[in-house]
Amino acid sequence: MNKRIQQNVMIKGTKDGFMLHLDDSCSFSELLKELEVKLSANYQFQENDPSISVKVHTGNRYLDEQQEEKIKEVIHKKKKLFVVEMISNVLTKDEAKRWKEENQVTTVTKVIRSGQVFEVPGDLLLIGDVNPDGTVRAGGNIYIMGQLKGIAHAGYKGNNEAIIAASVMKPAQLRIAGQVNLSPDQYSKWGHDLECAFMDEEENIIIEKLQVLKRYRPNLNRLEGGL
Repeated sequence: MNKRIQQNVMIKGTKDGFMLHLDDSCSFSELLKELEVKLSANYQFQENDPSISVKVHTGNRYLDEQQEEKIKEVIHKKKKLFVVEMISNVLTKDEAKRWKEENQVTTVTKVIRSGQVFEVPGDLLLIGDVNPDGTVRAGGNIYIMGQLKGIAHAGYKGNNEAIIAASVMKPAQLRIAGQVNLSPDQYSKWGHDLECAFMDEEENIIIEKLQVLKRYRPNLNRLEGGL
């Protein structure tokens, strides 16, 4: 019976170029050697051939900057290949910390007064009011158990799925990601109870009763039932 030879480097063509899948169980020196051999044996380019972009997936292998550069050097020896992205399943400590911050809920009990700006990296649960000319910003969703009379900016890092919900909605301005909704004309002197704002498929900010939110954000299951 023929013994199957382990392939440490898999090269696949895509519509955008090449995807290199690098095995994460062999030694790094073995990986570099096989990568160089496969590229040399299979890819010969002429001077007038177009350049080809390469994405490199390293699986569960952690690579430091020096090792990443060595992989890029091997690929760039083939003059028409250039690395556009290094992909890994491994999170660095800084990336894990940032992910945790962006996905945690910060709960505070306070009033955001005129001129104040309160910002969190993830979701914000504010138990209190946002007064006129006060501002709250969150990388994720904003939940206000109180009156929103100032400015609320959810998903400020570009999260179009973020929502803004308030017990009493009477904002001076709503922002989600890069979109802005100025103070809506339909708000009465007292505002509207239990409403939420979110972005639709056409990137318009929609304001609806909180009860309908699950229809538009079925995967949202944190906190919205508590307002």
